[in-house]
Amino acid sequence: MPDTLSGVIERVTFHNLENGYCVLRVRAAGHRDLVTVVGHMPQAIAGEYVNASGDWVLDRSHGQQFKSSELKGTPPHTAEGIAKYLGSGLVKGIGPKYARKIVEAFGEKTLDVIDQSPSFLTQVKGIGPKRIQLIREGWKESGAVRGIMAFLMSHGIGTARAVRIYKAYGENAVKLVQENPYRLSEDIWGFGFRTADELALKLGIPRDAPQRIQAAVRHVLSEGSTSKGHVGLPEEIVREETMALTQATSEQVESAVEQLRIADEIVRDSILQASGGNVVRVPIEDGQPLAETLLYLKPLFLAELGVARQINALRSGPHPLPATETDNALAWVESRMSITLADSQRDAIWAALTKKLLVVTGGPGTGKTTIVRAILEMFAAKQQRVLLAAPTGRAAKRLGESTGREAKTIHRLLEYDPGINGFRRGRENPLDVDLLVIDEVSMVDVILMNRLLSAVSPWACVVFVGDRDQLPSVGAGSVLADLIDSGVVAVARLTEIHRQAGSSYIVRAAHAVNHGEQPESAPRGDGDFFYIDADDPATITARILAMVKDRIPAKFGLDPFRDVQILSPMNKSELGVQNLNRLLQDALNPGGGKEVQRFGTTYRVGDKVIQTRNNYQREVFNGDIGRVIGLDEIDQILTVEFDGRPVEYEFNELDELSLAFAISIHKSQGSEYPAVIIPVHTQHFVMLQRNLLYTGITRGRKLVVLVGSRKALWLAVTKAETAMRFSLLKWRLQVGE
Repeated sequence: MPDTLSGVIERVTFHNLENGYCVLRVRAAGHRDLVTVVGHMPQAIAGEYVNASGDWVLDRSHGQQFKSSELKGTPPHTAEGIAKYLGSGLVKGIGPKYARKIVEAFGEKTLDVIDQSPSFLTQVKGIGPKRIQLIREGWKESGAVRGIMAFLMSHGIGTARAVRIYKAYGENAVKLVQENPYRLSEDIWGFGFRTADELALKLGIPRDAPQRIQAAVRHVLSEGSTSKGHVGLPEEIVREETMALTQATSEQVESAVEQLRIADEIVRDSILQASGGNVVRVPIEDGQPLAETLLYLKPLFLAELGVARQINALRSGPHPLPATETDNALAWVESRMSITLADSQRDAIWAALTKKLLVVTGGPGTGKTTIVRAILEMFAAKQQRVLLAAPTGRAAKRLGESTGREAKTIHRLLEYDPGINGFRRGRENPLDVDLLVIDEVSMVDVILMNRLLSAVSPWACVVFVGDRDQLPSVGAGSVLADLIDSGVVAVARLTEIHRQAGSSYIVRAAHAVNHGEQPESAPRGDGDFFYIDADDPATITARILAMVKDRIPAKFGLDPFRDVQILSPMNKSELGVQNLNRLLQDALNPGGGKEVQRFGTTYRVGDKVIQTRNNYQREVFNGDIGRVIGLDEIDQILTVEFDGRPVEYEFNELDELSLAFAISIHKSQGSEYPAVIIPVHTQHFVMLQRNLLYTGITRGRKLVVLVGSRKALWLAVTKAETAMRFSLLKWRLQVGE
C-alpha cells in the first residue's frame, strides 16, 4: 500500500509545464517542517491543497522527499491559503496586495464571490469596474485552462500551451479536441503533428484512420515549407515521409492525397524542361510526366502561381518614363550625385529606365545603393511616384538612411489592418506608385512577394535589390534566385568592389568567403575584421563573453546591448544560440529585479528579445528585435519596445519571444549591426557552409570577429552545397503563366 500525504503548497520550487513534473514544498498534516513533494500535476499553485499518494525516498542531493505516484490539487478552504492562492498569479488582475485585501473583506467565501458574484469586489478599496472585468475574465480563463490541462495531462501530453488552446477554441476546447485532435497541429502555435498524433492514438483513433493519414500528409507538406523552405514537394517524397510517420501503406497514402486534392486542400502540378530547351507544361492527365510532380498546400500553390502571373503581367506594357536620351540622362545623374559611374552601373541604371522590371544583385561594396539612388533621382526628376520597401524594420530603416527617402516595411506599405486581419492594399486597392524599389529581396518568401506584387499596378516599374549569395528566405521559396535564373527579368550583376569599400576588411572577408577562400584578418589594433583562433568551446565562450562585456565597449565605444550581436550557426550545442543566451543574460542582465519564467526561459526587464513568429495583430514579425521595458506581475503583462513602440504580451504568450543576446545567422537576415561576433566550431558541422558564413559576415557594419577553430572555418568556406528548394516558379515565369 502506498503512503498518503495531504497539505497546503507553501512554495512551488519547480514546475515543468511540458510534462507536468513539479517539486513542491508542502505544509503537510502531521509534519512540523515543510515536506518536499515531487510528482506530476498540470498546474501547481502556492496556497492550493494537495493530496498525494506514493512513497518516501531519500535523495542523495536533496534529502528526504515524498515521491508521489498520484498528485491532485484542490482550491484552498482557509483564508490564509486563499490569500496565497490568489496572490500567486493564478488570476490576472490579482497580485499579493489585492489578494490580501479581498480575503480581508470576504474571508473563506472569497472564491465563491469571485466565481459567482464578482461585482461585490467593488467593496474592496482600489478595485473598480475595469479591474473587476479583468478578474472576471481571468477567473473564467483559469478554470477553463485548468480543465484543458487536466485533460491533456491525463493523456500524457504537456500542458504548456493550454492557454492558446482555450483562446483558439473557447469553453468547448476539450470537446473539439476530442473530436479531432489533429486540429491542434494546424491551429495551435507550438503544437506539432507528433504530439497531436500521440493524443489521437490515446483517444482511440485507429492507426489507419483516413483523418490520421491526411493529417500526416498536411504535416509533411507544412514541415517542408516551414523547416526547409520548399514551396511544394515531389509526390514520392510526400508518400515516403507520410508512410514513415504513420506506418500506412502506399495505397492508403495515395488515397489520402486524393481525398485532400478533392477537398481542394492540396494541389498537384508539374512543369518541366523539354528537349531542345523549350519549357512546356505537361498535363497530369497525359500520364507520368518526365519531371517530378509536386504536391502543394493550396495557399502556397496560389502564391507561387500569383507571383509568376504578376511578374509576367508587369513585364508587358509601356514604361512609365518618357523616352530618354541615354548619354544625356546618365551625364545628368552623374552631375547631380557628383559621382562617376562604372560601366556596369551605367548599364544597370539604363536598364531601369527602359525595362519594367530589374534585379540589382551583388555583394557588399559593389555599389547597389549608388544604383538605387541614381534610379530614384531620375524617376523623381520626371515627377514619378516612388515607394521604397524592405522585409524588416531594420532593413527599411537602413534603406531610408542610404537613400534619404522614406522606406517602409512591406507589411506597413501594404497597410496591414488588425481589424480586418488583412492588408488594405491589394489588387482592388493598388499602391499609388510608378517605381517600387524592394531591398533585401533574398529575404522575401513566395507568400509575401505574392501579396506585394498583387498591390502593384500594371503600369509601374519594380526594382528588386538583393544579394543572391546570402541565405534564402526563412519562409518558403527562393524568389530572388528564381527571378534571376528564369531569364525573363533584366538582371544587373555587380561584381566590382569600389575603391572606398575595398579598404574594409569586412568587405574583403565577405568576398573571400564567397570565392571559397580563407578570409584575411586585419592587422592587430587596426581594421574591422578579425579572426581569433580557439579550439576549445569553453575558451571560445569565455572570449565571447569578455569581448561583449569589456573589450568591445572599451575599445570601440559600442553599447553591448544595442550595438553588439552574437550570431551562431545553430540553436543547440554548447556554442549554440540557447546556451550563449543564458550565459550572456547572466553576464549582461543578471537577476535581482522583476522576472518571469515561461516555456523554459526566464525574462527580465532589460533583456534583449526577438520575435519568433509573424504576429499581424501586434504588427511584429519574425526576426524583429526589441528590449523588455516592463513586467507587470499582477496583470501578467510583459512589455517589449520595438523601434520605439511598446508591445504587450501576456505571460502565456511568451513562446512568441526568445532571448536575443545571441541569435541564429538565419534570423539576422536583413539586419545590420555595428559589431558582430560569430563562433565557428566543428560542433556546428551540419550547418557550416559558405552562404551561412558569408551572410553572417555581411551583417557587421563596423566590426566583425570570428572566434573558433581553423578546421571549422575551412569547412565553412569550402562547403558550397546550397540546399535546393522545391518550387516551379522559375519554370512558370519561363512558360509565361
